[in-house]
Amino acid sequence: MNEFSRIIIWCVLIGGAFIWLWRSGQLARFTAYVEATQEELRKCTWPTWEELKGSTVVVAVSIVLLGAFTFAVDFVCSLFVRWIT
Repeated sequence: MNEFSRIIIWCVLIGGAFIWLWRSGQLARFTAYVEATQEELRKCTWPTWEELKGSTVVVAVSIVLLGAFTFAVDFVCSLFVRWIT
């Protein structure tokens, strides 16, 4: 009976929350938001597989170049600080 009581209490709580959200208009607002989001996503142009692979390569190369530049500047600055001290 204890487990059954827990299930009933949870059902009542979830049902009460649902009724409160429905009466306050939150569910209608959420539904409108989801519909608007779906409509906007239909308007999007998605990249082809080849475009996606090309963009991924460009990002990877950019990360490597930026990392190498950061390493070089850090190395030169550390040498300069060691020379000064």
